[in-house]
Amino acid sequence: METPQEAAATGGAGTGESYPSIGDWNSCAADPEYRAAVLDLLGALAYGELSAFERLAEDAKLAPTLEDKAALAGMAAAEFHHYRQLHDRLVEVGADPGAAMQPFAEPLDSFHRMTAPADWPESLVKAYVGDSIAADFYREVAVRLDDDTRELVLRVMADTGHAEFAVGKVRGAIEADPKIGGRLALWGRRLMGEALSQAQRVVAERDALSNLLIGGVEVRGFDLVEVGKMFNRITEAHTRRMAALGLAS
Repeated sequence: METPQEAAATGGAGTGESYPSIGDWNSCAADPEYRAAVLDLLGALAYGELSAFERLAEDAKLAPTLEDKAALAGMAAAEFHHYRQLHDRLVEVGADPGAAMQPFAEPLDSFHRMTAPADWPESLVKAYVGDSIAADFYREVAVRLDDDTRELVLRVMADTGHAEFAVGKVRGAIEADPKIGGRLALWGRRLMGEALSQAQRVVAERDALSNLLIGGVEVRGFDLVEVGKMFNRITEAHTRRMAALGLAS
């Protein structure tokens, strides 16, 4: 959920690099390991969008005004629309969406339990910063995928138009009560730490997905040096977003 300015600064996909096409889904999916990795990726992303919908709908209860409640409800609706696109794609390629999502339900539910916002400003920081960390990760992976999968992932990770809303509201809350700035800065750091921890856990537990990330799949993947650079870029983007909120990272 980054702003257009941030997308330009990070090269859209977060890497600042361009990669040649590796082919379409049908040609790449002939490799069973690649297919398994992409189904894992889509399953994780689909459950992430579904859980984001549920969480944003719940967080709307914290909104101080009807206009704010409607804005967060709009964010939730956008997440559900993204979920439906991923669900339909899994069906299209012959996968069971429920089975594809199941391995990622507990880690993502655990993340949301551990990062339940205490109030409206915390919910906005989570919606802006937390969701953007996930989006950065998926865009990093997407540029190395087949054309069809890359286009879908980048489309569902696109800004829904609410990033500037979140930034404005958080900055306004800090201006009204500067004392909350320190608490929200700590909250942002906690979100970053929990998000990276859960991402590393998921990758470690899913062999096909981890092979894709470290280059075990013959179709272009990461090597270990690139993985380190990827997480550095994600951390740098998080620092920029915290700065946009007027918070120290």
